[in-house]
Amino acid sequence: MSFLIDPPWLVANGAIIERTFPEPIAKRLEQATVAVFVATSVSLYLNLEWTRGLWEACRAESGRDWMLNSGVFRFDHRRPPPWVHAVAAALFATYPLWPRLGRRLAARRA
Repeated sequence: MSFLIDPPWLVANGAIIERTFPEPIAKRLEQATVAVFVATSVSLYLNLEWTRGLWEACRAESGRDWMLNSGVFRFDHRRPPPWVHAVAAALFATYPLWPRLGRRLAARRA
């Protein structure tokens, strides 16, 4: 999971949930999906040991390297300045919005 990949993946999950499950199951699955993404992504950002396999599989130096750079950018992941942490927190705060967007888009097409 990374800041580049998570939003479209969350939108896609929301669309799948909307097309597959009735309420209130869909709402609970949406919430569970966000919880898994936030827990995993924050753990990656904090370089928690349990995420090592994920970031190593992505050929990143650390979980934070994967979250910030995704093999595309070159932000300083070892000693990021405070503004990087603030932007990361703001991005994490948007995670609940993405599957909701996916559900709304899927509902429009139904």
